[in-house]
Amino acid sequence: MAATWPNSTQHLAGKRSISQAIKAYHNDSLKRLLPLFIAAKVDYPPQKITLLASKRSRRLELWADSGEGYHFIHTYWIRHASGTAGPKLREGDLQVPEGIYQIEALNPNSQFHLSMKLNYPNSFDLAKAKLEQRKQPGSNIFIHGKASSIGCLAIGDQNIEDLFILVERIGPGNSSVVIAPHDPRLLPLFPVPDHLPPWTTELYQQIQQQFERFKR
Repeated sequence: MAATWPNSTQHLAGKRSISQAIKAYHNDSLKRLLPLFIAAKVDYPPQKITLLASKRSRRLELWADSGEGYHFIHTYWIRHASGTAGPKLREGDLQVPEGIYQIEALNPNSQFHLSMKLNYPNSFDLAKAKLEQRKQPGSNIFIHGKASSIGCLAIGDQNIEDLFILVERIGPGNSSVVIAPHDPRLLPLFPVPDHLPPWTTELYQQIQQQFERFKR
C-alpha cells in the first residue's frame, strides 16, 4: 500500500478537487503532451490509452488509440517499484502486481502528489486468492508521483501530472494498464520459478498476449 485512499466516511474538507488539480496542471501538461501526439499522428485527446509497465526495466509505455488502432506515444521512467518478479499475493508483501488492470479512479490529494488507482485485485486476482484461501490479497495499488513507493509505481511528479490530465480527459474507464515482470516482446515470459504459484503461467500467457498487441 503506497497511498492513503479515502473511504466514504473520511472528511475531505480543505482538500482540492479533481477539477482544481486539472486547472493547476493542465496548461503545462498540454505543452508536453500535445507535441508527442502530433509526432505520433494521433488525435488529442485520444479515445483510449494503454500503459505497458515493465518492472525489470522500469519503463512505462504510453499507447493511444483515436479510432484507427494503437500508436506508441511516449516512454516514462518508473522511478521506483518495490518487490521482484512475480504477482502480488497478499497485503504487505511489497510486490507490485502483475496483470491486466483498469484505472478506476483519480486521487488529487495523494501524499505522493497525484495518483491513479488501479482495480487491483481484479477478478483474476480474487479468483486465485479464493482458490488458495488467501483472505487479504492486498489493495490500494496506484500509479503516482514522487520517487519512492511500496507496492505501487512511482513515476515522478511531472509525469503523473501528464498522465493524470490525460486520463481525466478520456475517462478512467478508457485507460488500461498491463504490468509485466519484464517486457515479453523482448524476452518471452517462460514458465515461472518453483516458488511462484502454478497459475502464474496462465497469468503470464495473458500478459504476453496483451504486450504483443503493441509493437512499433
